Amino acid sequence: MLPPVIEAHAAATALAAGARAVDCRFDVVAPGGDTSRGERDWRASHVPGAVYAHLDRDLADLSVGGRGRHPLPSEPALAATLARWGIGPATPVVAYDDGSGATAARLWWLLRLAGHADAAVLDGGIAAWRAAGLPEESGAPAIAPVSHPVRFDANAIACSDEVLALVGDASRVLLDARAAPRFRGEVEPIDPVAGHVPGAVNRPFQNNLGADGRFKPATVLRAEFESLLDGRDPRRAVLMCGSGVTACHNLLAMAHAGLDGARVYAGSWSEWIVDRSRPVARSA
Repeated sequence: MLPPVIEAHAAATALAAGARAVDCRFDVVAPGGDTSRGERDWRASHVPGAVYAHLDRDLADLSVGGRGRHPLPSEPALAATLARWGIGPATPVVAYDDGSGATAARLWWLLRLAGHADAAVLDGGIAAWRAAGLPEESGAPAIAPVSHPVRFDANAIACSDEVLALVGDASRVLLDARAAPRFRGEVEPIDPVAGHVPGAVNRPFQNNLGADGRFKPATVLRAEFESLLDGRDPRRAVLMCGSGVTACHNLLAMAHAGLDGARVYAGSWSEWIVDRSRPVARSA
């Protein structure tokens, strides 16, 4: 089994032994709304054998209304995508992006939801691969399709009603992965309403990384998240963000730290604000 976070040389060893690399480079706030740059960059040069995962097309279903900006893909859709990528139930997966690991973490979480636990995120992304002097290739690899049945673990997903019930419940904790100014409601560059769920605690996903752009040591992350949990079991935590993407980064960091069991609010803030009767907090 691969660890949740994997360094470049260990990833290269896993790929040589049959793991599948998935390139998840994607810019959520691309200038002019151009979300194709990540795919263009993948075609130009990528980890050998890597397939490409488009956040909007492969890791979400934008046709679903009322579930936030990045609704989960359906089980059949994800099954078809994994089959197209040549990922079977026993295929180890190494996901990477062009930096923080945020979009790669979304794929990592979807795989876990589907019962595919043998997956890792490349620490430092494509930059770390290149810094290690490892090879790259261009163009789309030839892939033999396989079968990968998908059944989501509904117990790993939190819904809006559950999050509403968390408000004022001291036995639970809601961690929001957005940057502090967005959490406080000072700015909102993406969603139509600014602020956060009352009682939520801000844990910007960027805080999981060191100055070098790689994950902090597991012991450091464990101490930081245990401070936020304040004695609560990780299973009493719900993780959210703007649309259910960077929340997965906090889940990944917690797994890296040995703190498993938190749940992800898939629709996150962009789903929460669909119903204007739900409470919104702002802070100075």
